[in-house]
Amino acid sequence: MKIEHITLHHISMPLVHPFRTSFGVEEERECIIVEVRGAGLTGWGECVAMDGPWYSAETTTTAWHILTQFLCPMLIGKEITSPADANKYIKRVRGNPMARAGIENAIWDLCAKSEGLPLAQMLGGVRERVPVGVSIGIQPTIDALAKRVAGFVEQGYGRIKCKIEPDWTYEPLARIRADFPDALLMADANSAFTLADADLLRQLDALDLLMIEQPLGYDDIADHARLQRELTTPICLDESIHAIADAQAMIDLQAGRIINMKQGRVGGLSIAKQIHDMAQSAEIQMWCGGMLETGIGRAINIHLATLPNFTLPGDISATERYYHEDITEHFVLNKADSTMSVPTAPGIGVTVQRDRLASVRLRQETFVP
Repeated sequence: MKIEHITLHHISMPLVHPFRTSFGVEEERECIIVEVRGAGLTGWGECVAMDGPWYSAETTTTAWHILTQFLCPMLIGKEITSPADANKYIKRVRGNPMARAGIENAIWDLCAKSEGLPLAQMLGGVRERVPVGVSIGIQPTIDALAKRVAGFVEQGYGRIKCKIEPDWTYEPLARIRADFPDALLMADANSAFTLADADLLRQLDALDLLMIEQPLGYDDIADHARLQRELTTPICLDESIHAIADAQAMIDLQAGRIINMKQGRVGGLSIAKQIHDMAQSAEIQMWCGGMLETGIGRAINIHLATLPNFTLPGDISATERYYHEDITEHFVLNKADSTMSVPTAPGIGVTVQRDRLASVRLRQETFVP
């Protein structure tokens, strides 16, 4: 089929609650929605770059530039039969994985719809429901944290992830472990520590955590290998895994035992699936991370998390966790087993509400042959 039409929608949506991590506070979420049409069908993708270079070097501004000046012009009017065909046309573009992922995932959706298949089936997924958890930002006090955790446990979330930083480490996690001794509990540092903090991080071994996510530098693998040798708690790498070579280096150096897969961080579903297969062969567990996605990105993550090596609960919370209104129908937590149901319609399986999309849009640009 021919790619006949591409439209980019730069949007901004207010969050239900401010989300604080070690690198700042978010009150609104900007992203770029990618709409690709061909053969009477529409595919949707989401570029998850943030408005500032805090999580990664990419931003919505840099991604908009790469998409409008390079990726969309390279793809418009081209014939494709699979996502692999699309990647052939844009392989000259180096880096910029989130921009690439936004448009590649829209093509995955388009191709799955053309085959009449749910995206999960096209990817090789094996689940009808995926286990999920909730991620909680740094709170003003430990009591405030405990109250928020209690609320999410009551809602049915079986895995709790707490953000940490050097002044907010052992004590808040110890309180949560005391209040919820059986909870699946993990910590996410977003690169807030160094090897000099090894003694502080070693204290967390006593709390029976599921993992400590990305304690050291966002571009580091070697120091994580050194730190993992000093801890019994598994280290999970997130920001460090930008490409297939990074995943291989992690495996070779034994720099951790778990990978948080954010498909936008590595350049889309095609590379995410390759890393999944590598990790499975190396017995490295995986789970699906979140970037405060809209319903489009959330649906993509749910489908990805059906792959067999996604063995741990992902950051794929219900829509109401982040947005009062979304641009798709809401996702609802299955409280009985802390899961999200995988959409069964062709492609990503959700319907974009165009009036809602227009109401949160900051700008748009369209490409035709």
